[in-house]
Parts: sequence; structure tokens; C-alpha cells
Amino acid sequence: MDTVTDSLDDALRKAFTRPIPRSGGARMRFLVRQLKGTRAVAELLGITQRTVERYVRDQIRRPRPDLAQRLEREVLKRWQPQIRARARQAAATTGGIVIDTRARFGYTAAPGSTDDARLRHLTVALPPEYAARLFEARDAGRTEEQLRDIAAEGLQETYFKDHGRRAQGLLVEFTDVEHLEFDL
Repeated sequence: MDTVTDSLDDALRKAFTRPIPRSGGARMRFLVRQLKGTRAVAELLGITQRTVERYVRDQIRRPRPDLAQRLEREVLKRWQPQIRARARQAAATTGGIVIDTRARFGYTAAPGSTDDARLRHLTVALPPEYAARLFEARDAGRTEEQLRDIAAEGLQETYFKDHGRRAQGLLVEFTDVEHLEFDL
């Protein structure tokens, strides 16, 4: 599971002003409007065009579990794009992003200090530039490890170094993530 990518998507979903359609037919009609045709929806979901048409007319009411998951995932990707873009823009320019994590943090620091990794639970508000970097990296298709490195750098600068006021030579490693959640 891509914890950083999924957590960023969940944070954007919290900005939605309306819930996604509930029934299989309503979700299918939404996708047909978005993709401008039943053939494109059928190819996207891996089903026949006739099946899509039957959902649109409410001849089939409940999708099988695997189709229901694919349908929900595709609707969520396309639901309220302007709200999602506005929330993302606000996080990247003014608001920043809050990271709540329970992970192991290791340090590379000056001689005489401990560098043993410790499990910590942190809730830290990251500045807008880190939110912007996280969203840009996710959109560019960066790996989970690269996204974690950006989050670790944000935690290092904000929490551990206190924006450059202490621990000048400290480098933080972000490993063994048990929990990771973002909020806007």
C-alpha cells in the first residue's frame, strides 16, 4: 500500500463538499458523463458496454464486489475536481499540511549525541512549501520512498531543527512507518 500517496488522496477527499453517488447506477451515470460515453467506461472498468448500459438504466442495481471497488475508485478520482484543486492550492500556498505519523526516526548528528532510532508519534504542521513539493512529486509519479524523503525533510526542518534554530548538523531518517495521515 502506498501510504504517502493514499494519505494525500484521503486528505484531499476530506475537502469534498458532497458525498459521492451511492448506487451503482448513479456512479455509472457519473462516469458516463465524465468520460462522454459508455464504451470508454466499459474499457476503464473492464466490463462490456452492454453491462454499462444496463447499470445506467438501473436494470442492474448492485455491482459485484470487485466491480464495486473499481467503480468507487474511479468515481473518487474524478469527483469534485475543482474542490480538490482549490484545497490543494490552499495547502501549497497558505495553509500547509498537517502530518500525523507513528514511525521510527533515526538520526545522524554530531559526535557525543545518540543516533539510535526511536519510535515516535508526531503530529506536525508542515509549511506550505512541503505541501507543494509532496503534491508535485505525487503528480509526477515519484516513488513511495521519494515521497517519504520529502516528508522526512519537512519533519526534520520543522520539528527537529525548529526552522534552523537548533541542531544544525542533524539528518533525520524516516523508517518503519506504522501510521501516516495527512490533513489540510
